[in-house]
Amino acid sequence: MRKTGWAVSSGIESAGVKELHQSDTRPVPQQRPDDAAVPGERPMGVRAVKAGLRTAVALCLVTTLVHVVLVFLHVAPSNPVSKRYGAQVNGWVFPLFEQNWRLFAPDPDSFNRKILARTAHTDSRGSVQVTPWFDLAAVDHSAVDHNAFPSHTSQNLLRRAWTSYVETHGGSDTARSERAVMLQTYLRNIAADRVAAHDGDGTFDFIQLRVVTLPVAAPGTPAGHRPPAPTEDRLLPWWKVTSHGK
Repeated sequence: MRKTGWAVSSGIESAGVKELHQSDTRPVPQQRPDDAAVPGERPMGVRAVKAGLRTAVALCLVTTLVHVVLVFLHVAPSNPVSKRYGAQVNGWVFPLFEQNWRLFAPDPDSFNRKILARTAHTDSRGSVQVTPWFDLAAVDHSAVDHNAFPSHTSQNLLRRAWTSYVETHGGSDTARSERAVMLQTYLRNIAADRVAAHDGDGTFDFIQLRVVTLPVAAPGTPAGHRPPAPTEDRLLPWWKVTSHGK
Protein backbone atom coordinates (compact mmCIF):
# COMPACT_ATOMS: atom_id res chain seq x y z
CA MET A 1 0.00 0.00 0.00
CA ARG A 2 2.81 2.30 0.81
CA LYS A 3 4.49 1.48 -2.49
CA THR A 4 1.41 2.27 -4.44
CA GLY A 5 0.99 5.54 -2.60
CA TRP A 6 4.59 6.42 -3.25
CA ALA A 7 4.23 5.53 -6.89
CA VAL A 8 1.12 7.63 -7.29
CA SER A 9 2.66 10.62 -5.56
CA SER A 10 5.84 10.24 -7.57
CA GLY A 11 3.81 10.22 -10.73
CA ILE A 12 2.02 13.38 -9.75
CA GLU A 13 5.27 15.10 -8.85
CA SER A 14 6.97 14.10 -12.05
CA ALA A 15 3.99 15.25 -14.05
CA GLY A 16 4.06 18.60 -12.26
CA VAL A 17 7.77 18.98 -12.89
CA LYS A 18 7.25 18.13 -16.54
CA GLU A 19 4.51 20.72 -16.90
CA LEU A 20 6.71 23.26 -15.14
CA HIS A 21 9.55 22.63 -17.58
CA GLN A 22 7.16 22.93 -20.48
CA SER A 23 5.80 26.22 -19.18
CA ASP A 24 9.34 27.55 -18.69
CA THR A 25 10.28 26.78 -22.25
CA ARG A 26 7.42 28.77 -23.73
CA PRO A 27 8.37 32.10 -25.32
CA VAL A 28 7.70 35.10 -23.07
CA PRO A 29 5.71 37.80 -24.87
CA GLN A 30 7.75 40.96 -25.42
CA GLN A 31 6.41 44.09 -23.69
CA ARG A 32 6.42 47.24 -25.76
CA PRO A 33 7.92 50.39 -24.20
CA ASP A 34 4.62 52.23 -24.38
CA ASP A 35 2.69 49.51 -22.54
CA ALA A 36 4.07 50.47 -19.12
CA ALA A 37 6.55 53.00 -17.78
CA VAL A 38 9.83 51.75 -16.43
CA PRO A 39 9.68 51.84 -12.61
CA GLY A 40 11.69 54.71 -11.12
CA GLU A 41 12.05 56.60 -14.40
CA ARG A 42 10.43 60.08 -14.73
CA PRO A 43 9.07 61.56 -17.96
CA MET A 44 11.38 63.95 -19.79
CA GLY A 45 8.99 66.89 -19.31
CA VAL A 46 8.94 66.56 -15.52
CA ARG A 47 12.73 66.32 -15.35
CA ALA A 48 13.12 69.38 -17.59
CA VAL A 49 10.71 71.44 -15.46
CA LYS A 50 12.48 70.45 -12.24
CA ALA A 51 15.88 71.23 -13.74
CA GLY A 52 14.65 74.64 -14.88
CA LEU A 53 13.16 75.33 -11.46
CA ARG A 54 16.42 74.46 -9.72
CA THR A 55 18.32 76.74 -12.13
CA ALA A 56 15.90 79.63 -11.52
CA VAL A 57 16.18 79.23 -7.73
CA ALA A 58 19.98 79.14 -7.94
CA LEU A 59 20.02 82.31 -10.07
CA CYS A 60 17.70 84.11 -7.62
CA LEU A 61 19.92 83.16 -4.69
CA VAL A 62 23.06 84.31 -6.48
CA THR A 63 21.43 87.61 -7.53
CA THR A 64 20.19 88.23 -3.98
CA LEU A 65 23.62 87.54 -2.54
CA VAL A 66 25.33 89.87 -5.04
CA HIS A 67 22.75 92.60 -4.35
CA VAL A 68 23.24 92.39 -0.58
CA VAL A 69 27.03 92.50 -0.91
CA LEU A 70 26.99 95.50 -3.27
CA VAL A 71 24.52 97.46 -1.13
CA PHE A 72 26.60 96.67 1.96
CA LEU A 73 29.73 98.01 0.24
CA HIS A 74 27.78 101.13 -0.72
CA VAL A 75 26.65 102.01 2.81
CA ALA A 76 29.72 100.71 4.65
CA PRO A 77 32.59 103.06 5.55
CA SER A 78 35.23 103.50 2.90
CA ASN A 79 37.47 100.45 2.66
CA PRO A 80 39.91 98.95 0.12
CA VAL A 81 37.21 96.74 -1.44
CA SER A 82 34.69 99.55 -1.92
CA LYS A 83 37.41 101.80 -3.33
CA ARG A 84 38.60 99.19 -5.80
CA TYR A 85 35.13 98.25 -7.02
CA GLY A 86 33.50 101.65 -6.58
CA ALA A 87 32.44 101.90 -10.25
CA GLN A 88 30.73 98.50 -10.17
CA VAL A 89 29.02 99.26 -6.86
CA ASN A 90 27.70 102.64 -8.06
CA GLY A 91 26.61 101.17 -11.38
CA TRP A 92 24.44 98.64 -9.55
CA VAL A 93 23.10 100.84 -6.74
CA PHE A 94 22.23 104.03 -8.66
CA PRO A 95 19.59 105.17 -9.30
CA LEU A 96 17.15 102.47 -8.19
CA PHE A 97 18.80 101.08 -5.04
CA GLU A 98 20.29 104.21 -3.52
CA GLN A 99 20.74 104.00 0.24
CA ASN A 100 21.43 106.71 2.81
CA TRP A 101 21.12 107.43 6.52
CA ARG A 102 18.53 110.20 6.27
CA LEU A 103 15.95 108.06 8.04
CA PHE A 104 18.00 108.58 11.21
CA ALA A 105 19.25 112.09 10.40
CA PRO A 106 16.60 113.74 8.22
CA ASP A 107 17.45 116.87 6.29
CA PRO A 108 14.14 118.40 5.17
CA ASP A 109 14.08 120.78 2.26
CA SER A 110 14.18 124.45 3.15
CA PHE A 111 12.70 125.46 -0.22
CA ASN A 112 9.62 124.71 -2.25
CA ARG A 113 10.29 123.79 -5.86
CA LYS A 114 7.95 123.96 -8.79
CA ILE A 115 9.15 121.62 -11.53
CA LEU A 116 7.38 122.47 -14.75
CA ALA A 117 7.59 120.80 -18.14
CA ARG A 118 6.53 121.60 -21.66
CA THR A 119 6.83 119.60 -24.86
CA ALA A 120 7.36 120.29 -28.53
CA HIS A 121 6.40 118.45 -31.68
CA THR A 122 6.97 119.14 -35.37
CA ASP A 123 3.80 118.52 -37.39
CA SER A 124 3.50 117.36 -40.97
CA ARG A 125 3.68 120.96 -42.28
CA GLY A 126 7.01 121.55 -40.56
CA SER A 127 5.74 123.93 -37.88
CA VAL A 128 6.75 123.38 -34.26
CA GLN A 129 3.94 123.01 -31.75
CA VAL A 130 4.88 123.90 -28.15
CA THR A 131 2.55 123.10 -25.24
CA PRO A 132 1.96 125.31 -22.18
CA TRP A 133 3.88 124.63 -18.98
CA PHE A 134 2.62 121.73 -16.89
CA ASP A 135 3.44 121.61 -13.15
CA LEU A 136 4.80 118.14 -12.40
CA ALA A 137 5.41 118.88 -8.72
CA ALA A 138 1.81 119.99 -8.19
CA VAL A 139 0.61 116.50 -9.14
CA ASP A 140 2.82 114.99 -6.43
CA HIS A 141 1.70 117.55 -3.87
CA SER A 142 -1.97 116.82 -4.53
CA ALA A 143 -1.30 113.09 -4.08
CA VAL A 144 0.46 113.70 -0.73
CA ASP A 145 -1.81 116.36 0.83
CA HIS A 146 -4.41 114.93 3.24
CA ASN A 147 -3.17 111.41 2.51
CA ALA A 148 -2.39 109.38 5.62
CA PHE A 149 -0.28 106.91 3.66
CA PRO A 150 1.29 108.74 0.68
CA SER A 151 3.37 106.67 -1.70
CA HIS A 152 7.13 106.87 -1.80
CA THR A 153 6.89 107.66 -5.52
CA SER A 154 4.76 110.75 -4.97
CA GLN A 155 6.95 112.02 -2.16
CA ASN A 156 10.45 111.42 -3.46
CA LEU A 157 10.78 110.21 -7.06
CA LEU A 158 10.73 113.55 -8.87
CA ARG A 159 12.25 115.50 -5.97
CA ARG A 160 15.21 113.14 -5.57
CA ALA A 161 15.74 113.01 -9.33
CA TRP A 162 16.10 116.79 -9.40
CA THR A 163 18.41 117.04 -6.36
CA SER A 164 20.62 114.28 -7.80
CA TYR A 165 20.72 116.16 -11.10
CA VAL A 166 21.88 119.32 -9.30
CA GLU A 167 24.51 117.40 -7.33
CA THR A 168 26.10 116.03 -10.52
CA HIS A 169 25.63 119.08 -12.80
CA GLY A 170 25.90 122.05 -10.49
CA GLY A 171 24.90 125.22 -12.27
CA SER A 172 25.65 123.79 -15.71
CA ASP A 173 23.41 121.54 -17.77
CA THR A 174 26.31 119.76 -19.46
CA ALA A 175 26.93 116.24 -18.20
CA ARG A 176 30.63 115.74 -17.44
CA SER A 177 30.56 112.18 -16.10
CA GLU A 178 28.79 108.89 -16.73
CA ARG A 179 26.78 109.31 -13.55
CA ALA A 180 25.69 112.80 -14.66
CA VAL A 181 24.54 111.39 -18.02
CA MET A 182 22.62 108.65 -16.24
CA LEU A 183 20.84 111.06 -13.89
CA GLN A 184 20.04 113.43 -16.76
CA THR A 185 18.40 110.55 -18.63
CA TYR A 186 16.62 109.50 -15.44
CA LEU A 187 15.11 112.97 -14.88
CA ARG A 188 14.20 113.32 -18.55
CA ASN A 189 12.39 109.96 -18.63
CA ILE A 190 10.43 110.72 -15.45
CA ALA A 191 9.25 114.03 -16.87
CA ALA A 192 8.36 112.53 -20.24
CA ASP A 193 6.38 109.71 -18.66
CA ARG A 194 4.51 112.12 -16.36
CA VAL A 195 3.54 114.40 -19.26
CA ALA A 196 2.49 111.46 -21.44
CA ALA A 197 0.31 110.11 -18.62
CA HIS A 198 -1.32 113.54 -18.17
CA ASP A 199 -1.94 114.17 -21.87
CA GLY A 200 -2.36 110.75 -23.45
CA ASP A 201 -3.56 112.15 -26.80
CA GLY A 202 -0.62 114.51 -27.29
CA THR A 203 2.44 113.73 -29.38
CA PHE A 204 5.87 115.14 -28.60
CA ASP A 205 9.49 114.53 -29.47
CA PHE A 206 11.18 117.12 -27.24
CA ILE A 207 10.75 118.14 -23.61
CA GLN A 208 12.00 121.09 -21.58
CA LEU A 209 12.05 121.58 -17.81
CA ARG A 210 11.82 124.75 -15.78
CA VAL A 211 12.51 124.70 -12.03
CA VAL A 212 11.33 127.58 -9.86
CA THR A 213 12.72 127.56 -6.30
CA LEU A 214 10.72 129.43 -3.66
CA PRO A 215 11.58 130.00 0.01
CA VAL A 216 9.33 128.35 2.57
CA ALA A 217 6.83 130.85 3.92
CA ALA A 218 7.12 131.74 7.60
CA PRO A 219 4.60 130.14 9.98
CA GLY A 220 1.42 132.15 10.37
CA THR A 221 1.70 133.92 7.02
CA PRO A 222 -1.76 135.13 5.90
CA ALA A 223 -3.26 133.13 3.06
CA GLY A 224 -3.71 136.21 0.89
CA HIS A 225 -0.18 137.39 1.43
CA ARG A 226 1.86 138.05 -1.67
CA PRO A 227 3.89 134.92 -2.53
CA PRO A 228 7.64 135.23 -2.00
CA ALA A 229 9.82 136.06 -4.97
CA PRO A 230 11.63 133.05 -6.44
CA THR A 231 15.22 132.63 -5.39
CA GLU A 232 16.01 130.73 -8.59
CA ASP A 233 14.27 130.28 -11.91
CA ARG A 234 16.26 127.75 -13.90
CA LEU A 235 15.40 126.89 -17.48
CA LEU A 236 16.91 123.66 -18.80
CA PRO A 237 17.65 123.02 -22.48
CA TRP A 238 15.36 121.09 -24.81
CA TRP A 239 15.94 117.34 -24.59
CA LYS A 240 15.19 114.84 -27.33
CA VAL A 241 13.02 111.99 -26.12
CA THR A 242 11.56 108.85 -27.58
CA SER A 243 8.42 109.82 -29.46
CA HIS A 244 5.41 109.78 -27.14
CA GLY A 245 1.76 109.78 -28.07
CA LYS A 246 -0.10 108.82 -31.21
